[in-house]
Order: sequence, then C-alpha cells, then structure tokens
Amino acid sequence: MSALSIARRTQDAVTILSVNGEVDMHTAAELESALQACLEGDDPRIIVNGAGLDYISSAGLGVFMAYIEDVRERGGDIKIAALQPKVFDVFDLLGFPMLFDILDTEQEALDRFAATA
Repeated sequence: MSALSIARRTQDAVTILSVNGEVDMHTAAELESALQACLEGDDPRIIVNGAGLDYISSAGLGVFMAYIEDVRERGGDIKIAALQPKVFDVFDLLGFPMLFDILDTEQEALDRFAATA
C-alpha cells in the first residue's frame, strides 16, 4: 500500500502543500481533500511542493486538472515546485508545463505569486 503525507502551511498569503510519498489511485483522494480545504478556506493561491513526491499516477494528475479551473476562477493559481526529475517527466509527458507553472524551487513559486499580487 502506498503512503502519502501532506503538510500545509501558509507563507506570504500563499498556501503551501508539501507532498511526500506517492499519489496514486489509493491516495489521490488525500491530495483532493487538501486542495478542497484550500478552496474552502478561501486560499486560491496554492503551491504544491513536490520535493518529497516519489511517484504520481494518472489519478493524481487528474486531481490537479479537476481543481485548476475552480482555483483560477477564484483569482488564484496552483503552482508546482521542486519536483524530482522522474516525477517532472510524468508531468512533462502529459503537457502539464503548458497548463501550470512548474518551478524549480518553492521560493521561485512564491516570487511568481508576489510578482502578480
């Protein structure tokens, strides 16, 4: 069974979700709950820090696709930061860099939000 943990914190009015472990069909609901909580808490500016993300399946990628429109309608965005190369390759293969800001570091993602605030 795959394991996933998501830590949530706020910095500069941006919610940062640090995702550790694997997002697959068994754990995608946890990522979905974390993003839903951000929307319910009126936090439309979200960074998903994937430094500890070891694996993501199509179910996990689908969660991002399910929420991006709602987040952007509320004036926010989901930025993805610090992905390991093998995980970035999955995002890249499916064209995510055309839809999402995928940045090398969490700080770059914070700077990108600050530039548009």
